[in-house]
Amino acid sequence: MIRLVQAREPLPGPDEPSVFLAGPTAVSGGPVPSWRPDAVDLFGRLWRQPEPLAVMTPENPVRARRYINQFTWENASRKHAKAIMYWIPRDMVSLPGMTTNVEFGYDVAAGRTVVLGCPPDCPDPRRNKYLVHLARAHGVPVRTTLRDTVETAARLVIEQLATQLRHVNQR
Repeated sequence: MIRLVQAREPLPGPDEPSVFLAGPTAVSGGPVPSWRPDAVDLFGRLWRQPEPLAVMTPENPVRARRYINQFTWENASRKHAKAIMYWIPRDMVSLPGMTTNVEFGYDVAAGRTVVLGCPPDCPDPRRNKYLVHLARAHGVPVRTTLRDTVETAARLVIEQLATQLRHVNQR
C-alpha cells in the first residue's frame, strides 16, 4: 500500500518509508503527460511491506502561490526521503529537466540515497550522458526502465529503514 504526498502537503514521519519522485515535470495541460502517475502505480503494485510507502511528488493540481514555497517543500522532501528516485525521460523541447540536473548533482554530492533512471529511447538520451557518468562515479545505481528504477528505489527504501533500525538498536 502507498500513500501519495503531493507538493506542499505535510511530509511523512521520520520513521516512515518514503521515496521522492524527482525528475522533469510536464507542463500542466501540455502535450506531454506526466510520468509520475505511472511510477506511483508501479510502487502501488510492487510495495509489499507492512507499512505504507509515502510517495512524495512535486506535482499538485493546485499551483503554489509563491515559488519559494514549492522550492522549500521540494528541497525538504528530498532531504527527508529514505530514497530519491530520478526518472529523466529527457526531451529538450517538452521535458528539458534543467532544474533536475542541479538537484541530482546536489543530492549525489550530499550523499543521499539515490537511483537514476534514464530511458535510452527518450527523445534526447545523449543529454543524460553526464548524469549517468556522475552516478556511476559515485556508486549510484543506474536503470533504463521505469519499472527497474521503481524496483530499485523500493529496495533502497527498505535498506535505509533496516540501517536506521540497526542504529536505533545499537544505542
